[in-house]
Order: sequence, then C-alpha cells, then structure tokens
Amino acid sequence: MATLDVRPQLLDALSALRDRVASARFPLALPGADRARRNRSELLAQLDDYLVPRLRSPDAPLLAVIGGSTGSGKSTLVNSLAGRQVSAAGVLRPTTRTPVLVCHPDDRHWFSGHRVLPDLTRVWMPWQHDAHYRIGRRFTGAAYDPFDYEDDAPEDEPPTLRVETVDSLTPGLALLDAPDIDSLVARNRDLAAQLICAADIWVLVTTATRYADAVPWHLLRTAKEYNATLVTVLDRVPHQVVLDVSRQYGALLDKAGFRHVPRFTIPELPESTGAGSGLLPASAVAGLRDWLVHHAQDPAARADAVARTASGALASLNSRMPALAAAAAAQHAATLRLANCVEHAYTTAAHRVREEIASGGVLAGNALTRWRGYPHDSGAGEFLDALVDSLTALLCCAVADADERTEADWRLDRAASAAYVPGSVPGAACAVDRVGIAVRRWRRCVEELADDAVIGRDRSSGADADRLAAQLAAVLLGGPKGRTAGEALAETLGAQAAVRLRDRGAQLLTECLERVLRGERDRRLAPLDGLGVTPELQAELISALSVLQKER
Repeated sequence: MATLDVRPQLLDALSALRDRVASARFPLALPGADRARRNRSELLAQLDDYLVPRLRSPDAPLLAVIGGSTGSGKSTLVNSLAGRQVSAAGVLRPTTRTPVLVCHPDDRHWFSGHRVLPDLTRVWMPWQHDAHYRIGRRFTGAAYDPFDYEDDAPEDEPPTLRVETVDSLTPGLALLDAPDIDSLVARNRDLAAQLICAADIWVLVTTATRYADAVPWHLLRTAKEYNATLVTVLDRVPHQVVLDVSRQYGALLDKAGFRHVPRFTIPELPESTGAGSGLLPASAVAGLRDWLVHHAQDPAARADAVARTASGALASLNSRMPALAAAAAAQHAATLRLANCVEHAYTTAAHRVREEIASGGVLAGNALTRWRGYPHDSGAGEFLDALVDSLTALLCCAVADADERTEADWRLDRAASAAYVPGSVPGAACAVDRVGIAVRRWRRCVEELADDAVIGRDRSSGADADRLAAQLAAVLLGGPKGRTAGEALAETLGAQAAVRLRDRGAQLLTECLERVLRGERDRRLAPLDGLGVTPELQAELISALSVLQKER
C-alpha cells in the first residue's frame, strides 16, 4: 500500500518550488511558449489546489471531482450520489457555470477556508426548492454577507465555489461538480481543468454517443500521465445497446492502457434528462457510490488512493519542471537576441556620430556660416546656438536610424511581438527634447571651462571667455575646419593650457554623447526589461526540483 509523505522538509521544498513556478514568465511569442504558459498555470493550480493542501492536511476528506463533456450528466450524477438536488441539471448548455462542492455537515470546516482552491470565493447556498428564488451567502473569512446569487455571473467577476452540505453523504467524502471540459465558454473550460487538478479521485463521465470524442480521452491521458486515481462512468446508455457500447468502450480503455481503471455504466433513464426529481434510482448509481464510500471509509483504500494521486502529481514534476526551465531559458535567449539588436544598432549609431564629428560634419550649414562670419558678422552666442542645433540634429538622426534598424530587426523576429508595437518606440516622440537638453548642458560646461581658463589671467593677455568658448567648441566639433580655432586657442592661452582645455572639453563631449545614446538605448531596452525574463529563472527552477527530489 502506498503511503503519503508529509514531512515538513518536503512541504518546505514544495512551497519553494511553487514560488519559483509562480515567478516564471513566458511573454515572448516563441515556439512552445503557449504550452509553457499552460504548463505553468496547471502546475500552480495543482500545487495550490491539491498538492500543498493535501500534504498539509492528509486527514482531510477525500475529494472526488466529477468531470466530463457537455451534457454527459455530471450534475444529475452528483445529485443522485448526494441523495438530493444540489446542482442544477437540465437541457440548457452549459448547465454548470459555478462549480458545486458537496460534503457532509461534519466536514464543512475543511472547505470553509481556503485550504483547497484558494482562488475561488466560497458561496454557501441553503437550498430552496423554489427555483425562482434562491438566496446565498458569500463566505468572506470573517462574516457572511447576504446577496442575491445567480449562476451566470459576469465574466469579470472572480470565480466562485458553491458549497453544499447534505446529511446523506458519507463523512470523509466530498463531491465536486465541475463545469464542462469542452465548454464553449473559455472561462468554464479553464475552471474545469483547474478543478480536476484539485482532485484526489478523478471521475470522468461520458455518454454512449460521445465516449470516443477527443476531449474525454485527452483527460484520460492526462490522468495517466499524472498516475491519478481514476474512475470512468459511461452514462445515458440506451438499454438495447448497453452491452455493445459498454464492451466497445472497455476495449478502447484496455487498448489505451486503462485496463485496471474502475468502470461503471448507467443506463439511459427518464431522470437522466432532469425529468421528475432529477435523481437517478439508487440502484443506478449504487456501484459508483459503494466504490467511493469504500475509498472514503476504508483506511487502506483511502490512503492508497490519496498517496497514488499525490505521488503521481509529485512524480510528474520530474518532466514538467525541466520543460518549464527549458522554456525559461529559451525566453531569456530570445530576450538577449532582441537586446543585442538594440545594442548593435546603437553601437553603429555611436560610431557614425564619432565619424561625423571627426570629419567636421557638425560644423556645417548655419553653424559653418556663423563660424565664417565670426566675430564680425555674428557673435559667439549665435555661433554656439547654431553649433548646438547642428549637434542635436546629428544625434537625433543617429537615434532615429538606430530605432529604425532595431524595428527592422525586431520585425523579423516573432519573439519581439510582446515588447514591440510598430511605430510606438517608447519615448521616441520626446527624443529631440531630451537630446537638446543634453547638448545645451554640454554647451554650458564648455562656457564654464572657458570662464575658468580666463580667471586669474591678466587682462592684457586678450583672453575673453565667450571667444574661448566659441573657439573650444569649434575645435571639438569642427574637425579639419576647426584647425584655425585650435591655433587661436593656443596663441591666447599657450600650447599646454590649450591642450589641457581641449582635452577637458573632449572628455565632456564624450560623456555627453555617451549619456545621450545610452539613455535612448536604455529606453528601447525598457520593454524587454519590463517582461520579467531573468537569466536566473532556469537555474532556480532546476534547483528547486533538485531539492524536492532529495527530500522525496
């Protein structure tokens, strides 16, 4: 007989693994990313809704989740097992919009809190037979707030779990009527998958007309993969074909490796469609009820069912966690690839700016006209204004080219869709303002250098701060065209002082250029940084699994 390991060290390792899974992000549209996101969601659901609660409370009631396709008769089956109508059944599809958990009154405390399915708000429903008037109370943890309850809650409302207590249900056993696993409503499908992951026992319900459908078999294969305790119910089978259909269904199960899975067949009855009381005769569900009661009351059978499902879920981590880690590594590699596109584009832009400055490309147009007219036809301030505009234009063009190159590269990479929308590069519209502010700040630094160079000199030396600032700017940005400015600077200050001034000015210019291009590059990288894809995640996932394996 299998036993359930509930050591504190195992729980700590499992909780740490859960936190690592919760921190995983797969935002980039890579092959396998959708599967990784589903895997992450399923893992979190199974850890939060089943594994951690079960290991912390091994004596909690056995939870059997009744799942199946649309119209398979799940709600009627739950009502019949409970002995009264606790879940709405009828021809409207989907009937079960809000999951219903049924337990014995003595077991109510196990489900009143958030031990299992913590994301679902509890709703307590004192059942009234008047179908047009039902009042429920939402459990808030401290008090009950009356409210009018409707099954078909809006999509944006948080999911709820309706809890019913019935004296006729065996203590130690709880039933959960899940939404359809093939519902047309995506919210219902997702909720059904989450609820099934919370089960000690999976009860799969199908019908004589749908037992070969793909969706139930996908659920069966998932149960086999997790080694979950599984029961199948073939429902609504016409009397005249009950033997043939049951034999064919059994053959399919045997061929798929489910030879030892308990099977129950329920014939088609008037009550199957909700006629009359909506409850099947006790004899129709006696086999399934006896099996469930036995596993709830017999210590050995109960321990074996719980341990098998829990151990299967734990063992499935050995393949699911590495797959998650591999997807995390792929996400990080793609992030680096996209970031490298930005880095390369801005490295090229910086090289172009340096080349333009070295060749005297900034000292052109209006700036060159002002320089040629200086000091007779234009003043130092006018020349510096024109030079600032020219340098700003050069940097803005370099930034725009880098952005276009980045957009072109990202457009070819499907992974960029999560971090890039064509024509909406973050902060691109304000780049001119930011660059202009940085260049004007550099100009003020140049003027301060000129002021410092003049301080302490004899007035007879002819040193003038405005003229020195204009000459220094022409030397730094004029390339070959600024040679005469350098000669004039040396003549005014002396060779050594002119070299020191030029070197300090060049350092400030380099810092300005690097600050501008680095800032714009970082803005382009910000969407990638905001995705939350970290290089450590892969190692953290594998490490958490390794610790759990050692504790097991």
